[in-house]
Amino acid sequence: MTLRSLCRAGYTLGIATVGLTAPASAQGNAHDREIENLSHRRDVQLAFRVIDELEPTTLADHIMLTQIPAPPFMEEVRAEKFAEMLREAGADSVWIDEVGNVLALRRGRGERTVAIDAHLDTVFPEGTDVSVRISGDTLFAPGIGDDTRGLIVILTVLRAMNAAEIETTSDLLFIGAVGEEGLGDLRGVKHLFRDGGPRIDSWIAVDGGTTGRVVHRGLGSHRYRVTFKGPGGHSWGAFGLGNPQHALGRAIQLFVDAADPYTASGIRTSYNVGRIGGGTSVNSIPFEAWMEVDMRSESPERLDGIDALFRRAMGDALDQANRLRRQGDALTVDVDMIGNRPSGATPEDTPLVQRALAATNHFGVVPNLDIASTDSNIPISLGIPAVTISRGGAGSGGHALSEFWVNENGAIAIKQALLLLAAEAGLAELVN
Repeated sequence: MTLRSLCRAGYTLGIATVGLTAPASAQGNAHDREIENLSHRRDVQLAFRVIDELEPTTLADHIMLTQIPAPPFMEEVRAEKFAEMLREAGADSVWIDEVGNVLALRRGRGERTVAIDAHLDTVFPEGTDVSVRISGDTLFAPGIGDDTRGLIVILTVLRAMNAAEIETTSDLLFIGAVGEEGLGDLRGVKHLFRDGGPRIDSWIAVDGGTTGRVVHRGLGSHRYRVTFKGPGGHSWGAFGLGNPQHALGRAIQLFVDAADPYTASGIRTSYNVGRIGGGTSVNSIPFEAWMEVDMRSESPERLDGIDALFRRAMGDALDQANRLRRQGDALTVDVDMIGNRPSGATPEDTPLVQRALAATNHFGVVPNLDIASTDSNIPISLGIPAVTISRGGAGSGGHALSEFWVNENGAIAIKQALLLLAAEAGLAELVN
C-alpha cells in the first residue's frame, strides 16, 4: 500500500485531532482561533497522520543526512543529496543556486511566496567523524541537531503536505541554505535576498532546539580578523624590532579595557576574542600575529558603538607598539571585517509572529519570544516578516563533538512547522 493510499484510508476511517487545544486564556486571540480551525481541517489532520506514519523514515533519513559531512564552505555533497530528497518528496521543481543553496518550489496559487528554511552547514571542519552512534534512544554525532534535524523537519513537512494534498494560496519555497555557521556570514540567505533574488514575502527558519522558542529578533554581529605584521627575526640577534605578538597582546588589553565598561550597562552587548595565532618558534620574533574578534548586540547603534571602540583600540595598539621599537621597519595592521550580521526585529503583533505563538500553544507548549543570530537575521533586517522556530526533540552539545539528540516528541515540532506554514501560506477551501 502506498503512502497516499494509507492517507486516504486514514481519512476514510476518521482521524482524531492531533495536539492539545490552546489554553483557555488564549481562546479570544484571533490567531489562536485560526490555528485551531486549521488543525481541524481534514487535510491537515491527514498530514499530521502522515507525519506520525513517517516517523521511522524520518529518523532513518535524519541519521543518513547527518553522516554526510557539510563543513563550512563545503556543503556541496549534502546539498546534492538534500535536493534529491526534495525531488523524491514531490516538489514541483528543485534547483541549486549559484552559491549552493537548495531550493524546492511547491506551487500554490501564486498570490505570495512563503519560505521555510534550515541550514545545510555545520561548524565542524573537514575530516570530522560525523558517524552517528546510537545508545538506547539517543543519537550522538556532530551536527545531529544543529541543523540536520531542521533539514529533516522541512523535508517531512513537504512529504506530509503532498501526501495529504494540501493546497495553499501562496507558493512555498523549501530551502536548505549554505553559510549559516561561523565565517559563512549568512552568505546563503544574503544571496537569496539580493536584488533580483527569488520573491519571498514571509520567512520561517527551523533552527534551535528549545521547543516553544520563537525567535523574532535578530542578534546583530560584527566579526573581524586583525593581523599585525612586521619584518620578523631572531629573538636575540634582532631584538628591538617591532613585535607583532606584543602588539596583538596590547590590542587585546586596550580593547577589553574599553569594551568592559561599555558592555556593563545599557542594551546587552558582548565581545569576544575567539582565536589567536602567529609566530614560527619560541626564539623567533614573529612576522605576523592575528586574532579573530566577535562583537554582538541587540541594538544596531550599540553594535556600532563597540565597533568604534574596537577600531580605536587597534590603532592605539599599533601606535604604542611602534613607539617601543628600537630598530627596523614599523609594524602595520590589517583590520578586515569577516562577518556582518544585521540586527532588527519582526514586531510582536505581526501575523507571522502571532501565528508562531499560536501554533506552539496549540500543542500545549508555552511559547516564549527570543533573540538569536540565525538565517532570519537577513529578512528581519529588510522588514520582511521572519521567525525562527524549534527543530524539536531533546538534545544538547550543539557545536561540540559530543552533540546528541533524542526523538522526544520530535513529531510535534514537524506538525507545528506544518501548521505555521499552512497558516502563513493560506489554505484553499476544501471541496466536500
